[in-house]
Amino acid sequence: VRAHRLCPPRGAGSSLEPEERSMEPPAVPEEEEEEEEEEGAAPLSMAPGPVGCQLFGYVGIEAVLDQMKIKTMKTGFEFNIMVVGQSGLGKSTMVNTLFKSKVSRKSSQPGQEERIPKTVQLQSITHIIQEKGVKMKLTVTDTPGFGDQINNDNCWDPIIKYINEQYERYLREEILITRKRKIPDTRVHGCVYFVPPTGHWLRPLDLEFMRRLSKIVNVVPVIAKADTLTLEERAEFKQRIQEDLKTHAISVYPQEDFDQDPEDRALNNRIREKIPFAVVGADQEHQVNGKRVLGRKTKWGIIEVENPAHCEFPLLQDLLIRSHLQDLKDITHNVHYESYRVRRLNESNRPG
Repeated sequence: VRAHRLCPPRGAGSSLEPEERSMEPPAVPEEEEEEEEEEGAAPLSMAPGPVGCQLFGYVGIEAVLDQMKIKTMKTGFEFNIMVVGQSGLGKSTMVNTLFKSKVSRKSSQPGQEERIPKTVQLQSITHIIQEKGVKMKLTVTDTPGFGDQINNDNCWDPIIKYINEQYERYLREEILITRKRKIPDTRVHGCVYFVPPTGHWLRPLDLEFMRRLSKIVNVVPVIAKADTLTLEERAEFKQRIQEDLKTHAISVYPQEDFDQDPEDRALNNRIREKIPFAVVGADQEHQVNGKRVLGRKTKWGIIEVENPAHCEFPLLQDLLIRSHLQDLKDITHNVHYESYRVRRLNESNRPG
């Protein structure tokens, strides 16, 4: 009988009033009471917000990370990268160096004569790369002939068209009533732009290209064949490029507007200070102090591409693969693709 008196029926309210003692309602600040009286609204009982809860034993929540890892290892993931620059800047060699395998356009066509077409003809090659059980479907898109002509007017149009076509392909799959469980992702997640090592300012072609493409894709500028510059020339050239990008309001990756927390902002600020990366590519190994290293052999020694004292290739590799690969994909999906999707849907909803 006592238990029935202590437990009120459903809908009778949330306060319990036992016979022995009564629980007073929680005190309400005077300012809140005055606001409620002025507005004439009935008091609302607010549910408590999320607070930390101490566990008295092992539950197994952390196993979610293992589940995600196992699922990712089974299905794999996609990563699409584009390289843009003039002929002879080492784009194919740089891609081979990044992934330590023959994944470039030049390496995939043995026995064929390397011929640069007169116009920009994009060529995409897809490989399946596997490391420690993790499979990655890598697509490398090369732009042979970009900037090689005397008249380079609108030479970026095929590149912009290709990037938008990949967004359009993904959008058409996404809006289907019956769509695939996993939509094939061919969108370009990162575009590495190779700046010629002139040691002067950026060319108008470079500025116009990065200005246009930074609005639809993540652009990462690099100084190609940096071993042709002295350390002083490299530092001055990087400073001039940073000034050009700031003067023309060109936002390259990682963009300041997309930093989510102070830790990301601090990390990205250190990266932005180093951009553009002065890189050297090499896909041949040499013996240095009893170790096999990737490098370029010269008369005065061997330039080790993975040695931070020789070039900034390790910084580029960390940015594209080891630290920001997922962030490149997230920004592509949540920012660039979302902007394209909104624009296309608005166009389709216009009358006439």
